[in-house]
Amino acid sequence: MAGICTVIFDMDGVIIDSEPVHRKIEKEIFTELGLNISDDQHKTYTGTSSVEMWTEIIKANQLEISPAEITHTNHERYIRYLKTLKMLPVIDGVKELIKSLFQSGKKLVLASSSSREQIEFILRRLNIRTYFLHIVSGAELPKSKPHPMIFLKAAALAHAEPKQCLVIEDSNHGVTAAKAAGMKCIGFMNPNSGNQDLTQADFRITDFRDLNIDNVIDDC
Repeated sequence: MAGICTVIFDMDGVIIDSEPVHRKIEKEIFTELGLNISDDQHKTYTGTSSVEMWTEIIKANQLEISPAEITHTNHERYIRYLKTLKMLPVIDGVKELIKSLFQSGKKLVLASSSSREQIEFILRRLNIRTYFLHIVSGAELPKSKPHPMIFLKAAALAHAEPKQCLVIEDSNHGVTAAKAAGMKCIGFMNPNSGNQDLTQADFRITDFRDLNIDNVIDDC
């Protein structure tokens, strides 16, 4: 087991294939605000919290609107859209991985830049909320990924040392944060998350169904 007792999951792009939805809604808001944000610039915000993204955009474009106000609008539209879907776009194989880790006695923590409302809604819709010991929302923290704060908070809640934690992430910001926290990291190469640089990750995968987690944890 090599001392890995806690597995920390990101949510967007790892559990739910939500990045296309996020980008769709954010682009609509960009248009309404008269902003010209390129796709390349937009993708640089993958893995960061909405409030941090909007704070940076508002400052750069000198908009007379508060980050809290536009973030709230963003979150409301996102949840409203998800509620129209009969099935959420869950990543293939991830629910089976979560159940397997839980059954093997690993502590599972969800650490996402999304709001707590979004996290709770998605985990409950997917019927996997009970597998997670704790939830950490980056929206409630003063620093967002790539800062390691969110993962250090997750480890503290699980009463685990960073070296005992394995993080599963799909973004450059997330992988950078995990390594800065002193944790091992699996980089999930999700094409819908954009061209993310995951080279810092200890392992890189394209499909959870091909992942032998026991081998990964032994290697850790």
